[in-house]
Amino acid sequence: MMLRKTLLAAALCFGLFGTLSPSEAQTRIRDVVDVEGVRQNDLIGYGIVVGLNGTGDSVRNSPFTEDSLTYMLERLGVNVQGEDIKPNNAAAVLVTATLPSFARNGSTIDISVSSIGDAKSLEGGTLILTPLKGADNEVYAVGQGSIIVSGIDVQAAAARETRGTPTAGAIPNGARIEREIGYDFNDRDSLTLALRDPDFTTAARIEDVINSAYGAPVAYTRDPGTIDLDLRGIDGSPSRILADIENLPVSVSVPARIVIDEKSGTIVLGEDVTISKVAIAQGNISIKVVESPVVSQPNPFARGESIALPRSRITIGQTGSKNIAMLNPNVSLSELISGLNALGVTPQETADIIRTMKAAGALHADLIIR
Repeated sequence: MMLRKTLLAAALCFGLFGTLSPSEAQTRIRDVVDVEGVRQNDLIGYGIVVGLNGTGDSVRNSPFTEDSLTYMLERLGVNVQGEDIKPNNAAAVLVTATLPSFARNGSTIDISVSSIGDAKSLEGGTLILTPLKGADNEVYAVGQGSIIVSGIDVQAAAARETRGTPTAGAIPNGARIEREIGYDFNDRDSLTLALRDPDFTTAARIEDVINSAYGAPVAYTRDPGTIDLDLRGIDGSPSRILADIENLPVSVSVPARIVIDEKSGTIVLGEDVTISKVAIAQGNISIKVVESPVVSQPNPFARGESIALPRSRITIGQTGSKNIAMLNPNVSLSELISGLNALGVTPQETADIIRTMKAAGALHADLIIR
């Protein structure tokens, strides 16, 4: 039953019941390609969170927190030289964010905050003004604000319960962009589209769709992951041209693939998975030992002792359906699922069968095991 539920879920996900034809299973070009030069940039910064209710860093295990507080207070005009600071209400954190493409000064972005010391929780904390730098060590944004923590850490005298990660949180719109990345997109006379999953068939289809829409050879497939666009013969700005191109429908070629997650017992099979003619036998030998000791009593008034006589029964059998399933050539996904269901195997046994079929060369699909 567990196997049937698992494979039924996979069947529903891939539309076994009423499979779409290639002309109907379409998506937009924007969902399968990226534009060269239009990308996000990662930002990182080191900051201090204050206002914690005794759940911050300890001086013994996180001395850098005390040094950071001393430096920050001195910059604010507070003389703390020679003072013994115990920052149990503060914590050192790393702040990360993603700078969107074409982000402008004054815009806000979300940031993530994670403790790097021995703080127990960041709940109720406030991030102090933190510069966020890019890979070139330039400051592109500054972050500050109250932290939202989803994790819970409750501790009593003799018990402690933790749910989630209380030492990590987020600040929605917590950083303000202070520096733009200069890029004049509309000065370009050509563009390059990069496929997120390189594929010859998909690249050729995108080329045909674009050339058909403009009635001219403006798109050229350089390789399975790259398509060049010549904008010189098209009226309009590059931004407007790209807006029209990225909404064109295209049929995406999906490789035959099977993904097995052994931890959860989940098996996902792609629609185009097929196998050659093969026979499958599945079954496990089981050995069952039953001990039924018998007590022997002496005769009344006899000088004897009660003893236990061992009695053992060993049974050797075989679990499973004890059948051999024959699958014909070019079996479809639904027929493969029906064949596995006919054997009455568990998800773990199904994974073993699929791996064995792949080793035998009868399975025509990419096998990914996690």
